[in-house]
Amino acid sequence: MTISVGVVFPGQGSQHVGMGWDLYRNFQDVRDIFSQCDKILNQDISRLCFEGPTEELDMTENTQVAVLTVDMAVYRIFDNEVGIKPAVMAGHSLGEYGALTAAGAIRFDDALTLVKARGRYHQEAVPAGEGCMAAIIGIERERVDAICREISNVEGVVEVANINGSHQFVISGHTQAVNHALIKAKEAKAKLAVTLPISVPCHCSLLKDASERLGVDLDKIEIKDCRIKVIPNLDPEIVHSKEKTRDLLKRQLISPVRWKETIEKMVHMGIDTIVEVGPKKVLSGLIKRIDKGVKTLNIEDMASFEKTVKSLNKI
Repeated sequence: MTISVGVVFPGQGSQHVGMGWDLYRNFQDVRDIFSQCDKILNQDISRLCFEGPTEELDMTENTQVAVLTVDMAVYRIFDNEVGIKPAVMAGHSLGEYGALTAAGAIRFDDALTLVKARGRYHQEAVPAGEGCMAAIIGIERERVDAICREISNVEGVVEVANINGSHQFVISGHTQAVNHALIKAKEAKAKLAVTLPISVPCHCSLLKDASERLGVDLDKIEIKDCRIKVIPNLDPEIVHSKEKTRDLLKRQLISPVRWKETIEKMVHMGIDTIVEVGPKKVLSGLIKRIDKGVKTLNIEDMASFEKTVKSLNKI
């Protein structure tokens, strides 16, 4: 039986203390990736991933490079040990940098320095405590949009930041406005309306300055065409190319992550199996809600690695 495999990379919010440790102990490739990261950034990202503390790991400037490093370490195992070439890849927000690096469009050292700056620009764009993100599950997109429009007129910015499913969204903006939106969502019978462990308001207009600063950095690095197709968050109807990637990554900061459409695009391309590479398996859960017909697998530790290899070898 022939299968068509897609690979997806998680982003900020998937981090947890201890991520990557099990694989680090078992694979030299993983140890090499972590060592490379520590040297490039002159920072002990390995210790932060394995030991924390959580408060330090959850700081956006640290979270983004830590998650990217784990994503790339896990993909290296997938690439070297599983031996299946994916037909297409995508990453959720920060994870898009993992997909582009895995596809050969961006060098790992450039990706790390870009993501380190990206996290810093996020932190500096909105003072700590003034912005946040929150998940809303169980109501229609139109209702979420209406709540955001109503509140943004009087209480600051609140916008839809992630479209993760038909009834699953993330909003972003000023803390007071986001908290008010959560109250309104609960009044509208949302099944869940809760803030997320992310210290900045990603994917909204509050990051316009951060987007401009990142654009300057993007202009300084070499970007190549992808060896494997990568679907961008900004516009799932196209794929990344050396001509488009800089602009797509710059505008990604202030635009919603269209994850539902990304997975639908993969399915339309004939993908029947999607492997999530990186900490936790949040994306696998989202994918199942988008299309129950897609087989989902993940690699985050030895148990999930062995399960995924066994599953793929059976097909």
